[in-house]
Amino acid sequence: MRFLSVNLNCFLIELPSLEETITLYHHLKLAAHPYIQELIPAARTILVYFDPIFIDGKNLIQWISSQKIDQYSANTNKKEVIINVCYDGADLAHVAEYLGIDVDEVIHKYTHSRWQVAFIGFAPGFAYLISPDHPFGSIPRLASPRKKIASGSVGLAGEYSGIYPKDSPGGWQLIGRTDQTMWDVNREQAALLLPSDQVIFKDISKHPTQVTVPATRVVPIKVPQNPVVFTVQNVGLQVLIQDEGRKNVAQLGVGQAGAIDRSAFHCANACVGNPKNAAALEIYNGGLRLKVMKETVIAVTGAKTELWVSYANGYTVKQPLYQPIALDRGDEIYLDKVQAGIRNYVAVRGGIAVEQVLNSASYDSLAELGTAPLRVGDEIRSAQLKTGCADLDQSATELSKVGDQVVVDIVLGPRMDWFTPESIDLLLEQRWLITVESNRIGLRLAGDKPLQRQIKHELPSEGCCTGAIQIPASGQPVLFMNDHPITGGYPVIAAVASYHLDLIAQLAAGCYIQFRKISDFMDIKKNV
Repeated sequence: MRFLSVNLNCFLIELPSLEETITLYHHLKLAAHPYIQELIPAARTILVYFDPIFIDGKNLIQWISSQKIDQYSANTNKKEVIINVCYDGADLAHVAEYLGIDVDEVIHKYTHSRWQVAFIGFAPGFAYLISPDHPFGSIPRLASPRKKIASGSVGLAGEYSGIYPKDSPGGWQLIGRTDQTMWDVNREQAALLLPSDQVIFKDISKHPTQVTVPATRVVPIKVPQNPVVFTVQNVGLQVLIQDEGRKNVAQLGVGQAGAIDRSAFHCANACVGNPKNAAALEIYNGGLRLKVMKETVIAVTGAKTELWVSYANGYTVKQPLYQPIALDRGDEIYLDKVQAGIRNYVAVRGGIAVEQVLNSASYDSLAELGTAPLRVGDEIRSAQLKTGCADLDQSATELSKVGDQVVVDIVLGPRMDWFTPESIDLLLEQRWLITVESNRIGLRLAGDKPLQRQIKHELPSEGCCTGAIQIPASGQPVLFMNDHPITGGYPVIAAVASYHLDLIAQLAAGCYIQFRKISDFMDIKKNV
């Protein structure tokens, strides 16, 4: 068992096999250590989040290492799920040809093998299934991924099998389809399959009428009766509704999302006396214009910009940020393009009414969960939350402009040893440009010289934290932000220290990052 550094509040446990990983995962869940916040299992690793206020990583590692793992209790938690499949996939004949067997034998091997959910990743409810029988070895992905694969499609890639929970692009070899719903947020358990579940595939190809292409489930929108406080007149590049995000849903394949600059978000709510997690607007690069439909109080925080209020009496006044502003019906507010930073937050006294998805109001741009980005004509309603006294002791932090260089602290690991020593030096010595191909999923960085790996083989997907610096084949880093996939298959060389996540949240394309390490790479081996 290896313990590898990830960030100040998490580390990675690496084990020799999937079976040992699942056993330890279940043991840790049952043991329920009070300071372990979340566990993200993968093929041969477990990402452990803990509360650094109450315990440090090394003490928690010592506790985990001292555990007597109960193999029996782990096995008793396994659930069996039967999936009906019609084997008529577009790549079934190609898979048979690649394996040198006929189509019927492919189906026989697939349906007579034991399959188990190794982990959830790529998309909410997308289960990576692995078979200890290894019926096919490793199946190569398509040379050119399809732009759209229908939900319910059953595929093979590498040593895994998987079922697409929604229409999405992908490069897996398709062998069949099922009409069973893999992901439904309106179901008590949104994901049909969870880590360690046992899956049995039943062949119903002789009765194809039993399988239909899954239709998109239409869920009636619940129109809140709360009072309308604003109508949207302009949205600029992007306006989202965000709160602190989703917690403890990683086993469903869902990330946290939430306000990307947590400090500015909390300040906005404090300025109007809201609970700290009240939903607010997140505006990317200004351009928001709202018309006031009911008297209210707002506060705007985050990026440096000009906030204009056109009052119903005809006067237009520039108002300060980080202060409560009283508004009456007929007034209009406008946020100009940003001068420094990139994101603003608008909090409304009483909060914003929005339907909760997995106990959060946040929109996740990767998973497409939550209320969609605002559009012109949308109405914003008050949640009518209980409010308290406004905290006027709020102030802006120093923000960077395009072209500025910012020093960002990082924690080395967990796959630092996959890179050449020269690349570790290069990571820290050269500056990295934030490119225009950056968003809430990740910042794409560009340096004069790419990083080089010394370990070339493929890395099994493993849990990634917000702030993880992943290095794809190009050698140019991708820095994961709030909406990142919870697992990734490229090695992570380091992660931005958790206290600097708000700093990078306000860095626009055209800014430069200089990385500074704050700790050495941790690689602790334990025999258990």
